[in-house]
Amino acid sequence: MKDQQGSNRISSGLIAGVAAAVVAVGGGVAWLTSQSNNTPTPSKPSQGIDQPAQPSTRQPGNEQTANVYWLRPKDKNLALVPKPVRVAAVRPNQALEAAFESLLAGPTEGTDSTTIPKGTKLLGLKEDNDEVRVNLSEEFTRGGGSASMIGRVGQVVYTATTLNPKAKVYIDVNGKPLDVLGGEGVELQQPLTRESFDKNYPL
Repeated sequence: MKDQQGSNRISSGLIAGVAAAVVAVGGGVAWLTSQSNNTPTPSKPSQGIDQPAQPSTRQPGNEQTANVYWLRPKDKNLALVPKPVRVAAVRPNQALEAAFESLLAGPTEGTDSTTIPKGTKLLGLKEDNDEVRVNLSEEFTRGGGSASMIGRVGQVVYTATTLNPKAKVYIDVNGKPLDVLGGEGVELQQPLTRESFDKNYPL
């Protein structure tokens, strides 16, 4: 009887030892498997070409690029030249609003210039389908001759259409449509497009 109990004790101890070994080995295999899954696989060499990141769908929070248009002397005339502004847009119109804030602040470097009077504020901006309505403060109408007036209108039209070059632009001052600009009476035929501006208001 004593021998039988002793043998029972040995066999249960042996079973416990074997079970512990199985658990340890199984755990080690599981750990090794999980580590091998987390190891990044080496990527193929790019062969000298940078692979661009896959573009994401256009949702709020995506970075957008809009252009601000400055004036630059060209021969005896002026040319409208774009400067990109990158914005992490989280709501509609934000990229365009940021472009206009940069435009109204004026150029900070280079030979580019603006004829938009200092102190001009953006009072509102609405983009709807193929139309952009820009509402500016009264300072926009002050100072300068006809060339200055035409230059600033061109800056507004081209900046407003940076995301949609075919869009029609309406310019308001203090919420009212701008029909005549400045003391020299530059008449604006609204809506304005890039095409109509180039045709009717050469710089």
